[in-house]
Amino acid sequence: MTRFLAAAWVIARRDYVASVFSRSFLFFLIGPLLPILAGVGTASLTAAGDRAADREVVAVLATGGEAKAIGDAAARLEGGLGQRRMPQLRILPPDRDVWRQTRALLGQREGAPIAVVAGGLAQPALFGTQAALDDLDGRIGLLLDVARERHKLGASAPPSPPLTRHAIVRAEPQNDRDGTRTIARTAQVVLFMLVLLLSGMLASNMIEEKSNKVIEILVAAVPVDAIFAGKLAAMLAMSLTGIAVWGATGALGMLLLSAGGFSGLPAPALGWPLFALLALLYFAASYLLVGGILLGIGAQASTPREVQTMTMPLTMGQALVFGLASAGAGQPDGPIGLAAAIFPFSSPFAMLSRAALLPGLWPHLLALAWQAAWLALIVTIGAGRFRRNVLQSGPAKPWRWAAWRRG
Repeated sequence: MTRFLAAAWVIARRDYVASVFSRSFLFFLIGPLLPILAGVGTASLTAAGDRAADREVVAVLATGGEAKAIGDAAARLEGGLGQRRMPQLRILPPDRDVWRQTRALLGQREGAPIAVVAGGLAQPALFGTQAALDDLDGRIGLLLDVARERHKLGASAPPSPPLTRHAIVRAEPQNDRDGTRTIARTAQVVLFMLVLLLSGMLASNMIEEKSNKVIEILVAAVPVDAIFAGKLAAMLAMSLTGIAVWGATGALGMLLLSAGGFSGLPAPALGWPLFALLALLYFAASYLLVGGILLGIGAQASTPREVQTMTMPLTMGQALVFGLASAGAGQPDGPIGLAAAIFPFSSPFAMLSRAALLPGLWPHLLALAWQAAWLALIVTIGAGRFRRNVLQSGPAKPWRWAAWRRG
């Protein structure tokens, strides 16, 4: 066992260093980030422009105490409702000809207000297009009501007392799981996409080493089982390196672009730290299960065309497995959910969904042990097929059914 682990470690370290410390790995990391970074940059610039353009400007013709009362009322409402909900006020002293001043303000080529409030607090009038009047009527009316109250009190107006807040913890209804269901389904989709994207490199890796005869040198030095285990470990480590870079970039972008960061996300049933750990473990399990089959296919195939032909049914099978796990995501303890948790290839998806929906750690320990047993079986079978069919000397033996037909 010690010799097997030592040989697998040598193969894993060799493949990992050769893959990660290369120029192609840099393009591998940057490739998925380019459209994401371009989309985030465009969205942030567009959002900044929209925030600047969406803030309506309303001109208010007032002076003296009325102008101060309107300004105080606007500050009070912006503090309570937010700046995006209230128009930006431009308070100007009224001219003798208010009608002419209003038309001049609305007709400006740059920085024109969308509406003008004239007449003071006693006889207010709102000027603008019909769309602007329909949009601003309620908010301007509320603003003027608050300003009238402030103006009546004048200097004797007491400062507004702070609002006392009392948080009450309310038990969540059993059927209110929209947030956790969203986490469960999103985690399943992300896991499926990562496994589908990253596992395909295993078959091509084996084809490359078979074509340049490196595999023969490795087989002469270490057991075939150790080669399979080492290559799986190396490709898993390389995939986790890429996921770490992509995840850190996505988390940084969310913190920079989102005002609340991660505070607005609902928490899974097991909590975010344990859920993140289980997500990594289930990714490793799913990646290794699929990768073990792909590595075996790469060991049997001789050309990339054969790999594509042989892996097509596996890709369709992955989609069916994901559909099974997705169908049981809503009811993890239902028949479909239990079937998806037991079937080894859909088990990582089903159990990751369960981690978001239901508490309890022991089912995940049992599932990880079950998946590890199947992984050992797949690696053993793949290594045995490689040893019998690829490393045999002389012509390949015909299949039994073909020999039976000729006999």
